[in-house]
This record gives sequence, structure tokens and C-alpha cells, in this order.
Amino acid sequence: MRFERRDQPSAVLTLLAPVGAILAALVVAGGLIAIAGANVFEAYGLILKGAFGSRLGISETLTRATPLLLTGLAAAVAFRARLWNIGAEGQLYMGALAVAAVAMVPGIASLPGALSIPLCLAAGAAAGMALLLVPLGLRLRFGVDEVVTSLLLNFVAVLFVSMMIEGPMRDPLAFGWPQSVPVPDSALLPKLLERSRLHAGLLIALAAAVVVWWLQSRTVFGMRSRAAGLNPRAASFAGVPLGRTLIAVACLSGGMAGLAGAVEVMGVKGYVSTDLSPSYGYSGIVIAMLANLNPIGVIGAALFSAVMFVGADSMSRALGIPSYIADVTVALSLLTMLVAIFLTQYRIRR
Repeated sequence: MRFERRDQPSAVLTLLAPVGAILAALVVAGGLIAIAGANVFEAYGLILKGAFGSRLGISETLTRATPLLLTGLAAAVAFRARLWNIGAEGQLYMGALAVAAVAMVPGIASLPGALSIPLCLAAGAAAGMALLLVPLGLRLRFGVDEVVTSLLLNFVAVLFVSMMIEGPMRDPLAFGWPQSVPVPDSALLPKLLERSRLHAGLLIALAAAVVVWWLQSRTVFGMRSRAAGLNPRAASFAGVPLGRTLIAVACLSGGMAGLAGAVEVMGVKGYVSTDLSPSYGYSGIVIAMLANLNPIGVIGAALFSAVMFVGADSMSRALGIPSYIADVTVALSLLTMLVAIFLTQYRIRR
């Protein structure tokens, strides 16, 4: 038996790869559920019911999908150009902190929402960009691997946020709890559903996915970023300015991650704390791979992850199974997706 590279990956196989990866992950996770002593079909039914069986479940699923969609876009954009951005978690926190910093500026609270909301969103995106430009600069100037630097900057960013919200940006009315000064009401994103946490950040994330898809498929920038990812030497020989292209990719990728932190603060929390993100940045990597780096596919992948995370809580309460089965399933989907991508590019020959 040997593996033979396909001349041209089949479009059908490429479209079916994410579906097959998710089904394979569910089968393996189902074995773990069975070992735990529960009925597999009942468990998955409870997950779907918890995610879509009520108004609260639907709103919570879409609320959870919003930051996942943005961090998935951040990873997809960067990975397409072979810029290995593993620092979306830190960029998310820096984007959130930038929103809190802007909210502390005198006069911001008196601005109308039409001005304060775009200003805070732009500040969050800019903070995410700035953090990713650090490892990219080290790569371009000294050849330092950005996988290591962007990963380690996650911890630096979270510790910096912790220092700021326990120091100069601490809310004096929080009774000692480490959190930032709250964002003024004028800078909060409007709710899409009354008496729910679902906010307009979902529309921003969906619009961002469409914009990123258009940039990658319909512009010179998209062509250059794809060329840089496929073969940097050939792209450079053909006249693609690799340095400027990667800087633009870093700005877009870091901006998406910083925007995730901004909408989470402005739409859900209202302030910054160190428990703002349950690993949204790291989950974005899984979502990008599950979508095969397709910006439109990221929407479905983010929704799948949100369904697992929200529905697993309901399933856990009903069956007594640890809700960590959601994390296991999402992680398994990454592994199975990698296998699926390999099989779309290679065929098995006897």
C-alpha cells in the first residue's frame, strides 16, 4: 500500500471533508459516552435540545458562536498565507483591554453610540493587530519562528491585562474583584433579542466573514496572500512583495482576534476580567482547520463548536456525564479534519 498525490484534489472530496471529519469525531466521542454508561443517541439528542430546544438555548449558542467566528477568521486568514498565528487568545484580551482603555477617556461616555461603538471596535482591532505585528516583525527581521513567539505572547498579554485591571484600570466599585472600569452604556452593542445575551456582535462577525471571503477571493491582496502561502519563493520570484503582504495579513488576522475581544466586552461582559475567554483564541485554530481555511466555512464550524459547548452543559446535567466531552469532540474534529485533508490530497494505491 502506498500514498499517491492527486493531480487535482476533487471538489466533492474537499466539500465532504469537514462533514466526514465531524461525523468521525462524533463516532469516537460516542464511544467515550458509551463507556461512561449513557445512551449515545440520547446524549447527542440532549446536546441538540440544549443548543436549539429553547429561546435561551438558541440565543446562547449564537452568542457563543460570535467570538469563535472571529477567532476562526483570524486563524484562517493567517494560515492561508502560512503566517502561523497561535496568539489569537492574547490578541483577544488586548482588544478587550483597548476597549476598556478607550472607555476611560473623559468625554467618551457623552458621545452617541454611533460614534463610541465604532471607536471602541476600532481600538480593539488595532490592539490585536499591534500584538501580532510583534512576532511577525521578529520573523521578518531575524527569522524567528512565529509559532513560538505568538504562543508565548498569549501568556504575556493575559498577565498584562491582569496587571492593568488590578492596578490603574481597576473598578473601585467592584468590591475588590479584579475587573476593569465598566464600558459606558453608549458604547455597548445593542441586543438582538430582548431578555437575552445575544447582541449585534453576531452581525458584525457575519459581515466580517463575508468581507474576508471577498478580500481573499476577489482582490489582488487575496491572490498575493494565497501565493505567499502556496509557495513563498515562487511568489517572490513572480513579484509578490512578501513582506508587505504578510504585514497586511497580520493586520487583518490580528484585527479579527482583537475584534473578538471588543465585541465580547461590549456585547456580553461590559467590563474586562481574566475569565473573559474560555480559550476562544485556541478554539479558533480548530474552527479554521475544520473549515479548511474557508471564511464562509468558518461560520458553520463556529456554529458546530458553539452547539457542542452549549449543548454539552445541558446533556451533562441530564445524564451526569462531564461536560468536557464537548472539548474532547472539538479536539477530535481537528484530528479527523487533518486526516480528511490528507486524504483529499493523496489517494491510497495498492
